[in-house]
Amino acid sequence: MTGTPSVGPLLGLVLAAFAVLAVVLVRFGGLGLSRDMATAALRAVVQLSAVSLLIAGVLRSGALTGCFIAAMLTVAAFTAARRVVGRTVRTLRASVRAAGWTALAIGAGAVPALVLMLATRLVPLRPVAVLPIAGILIGGAMTATALTGRRALDDLRLRRGEYEGGLALGLPERDAALEVCRPAAALALVPAIDQTRTVGLVTLPGAFVGVLLGGASPVQAGAAQLLVLIALLAVEAASALLMLELVAAGHFGDGRDYS
Repeated sequence: MTGTPSVGPLLGLVLAAFAVLAVVLVRFGGLGLSRDMATAALRAVVQLSAVSLLIAGVLRSGALTGCFIAAMLTVAAFTAARRVVGRTVRTLRASVRAAGWTALAIGAGAVPALVLMLATRLVPLRPVAVLPIAGILIGGAMTATALTGRRALDDLRLRRGEYEGGLALGLPERDAALEVCRPAAALALVPAIDQTRTVGLVTLPGAFVGVLLGGASPVQAGAAQLLVLIALLAVEAASALLMLELVAAGHFGDGRDYS
């Protein structure tokens, strides 16, 4: 298709150059993420290659598409949980429990939005349309959930005195925790807000480009992108707020220990 990169040795060389550059930059800057950068790049190549081969079969069946979306949600839940609790998870049971709570937060944002889009027929009830939209919504919810949870737990650990001060004043544990970690949810939503503010001026996001490359008019592409962006604001807000409540309720420990 015109406008898409051709698959071949040149694409591989350029991808490798970008990956090596990213690794060198973070190592030179002392950020400690060079291994993560290399791993992420390698995983992206392997995973997208596999998905590209798998997706043709998946899109032939509504049931398989539903299973694929469920798998996406599961992977998103474990990824967000790992970001939230880090290395403090000591057992498989604890890891699964943390992933279950993050799945609840992610699903609470992404699922109602997807259902509304399908119910109103703004997104056609066809696998080729449902799958990418579901992926975008789940991905946005995963990011908001992970950022909120990690920052909230960090705040509870670093500002432990304020939390205990709230308890001393008679606040319930939930309310005392929210007083300390509520700003975490606000910070987690900043990327989505900035992306929406600058769309068309700084970036042309994936939905717009994808619909445009698919042969639609610029107006149709803009409408599709607006639907996704505004939906993501609601999705990420819902996921971040529920995650904040889950952290305040103690489902991820107190920022010091999780077992």
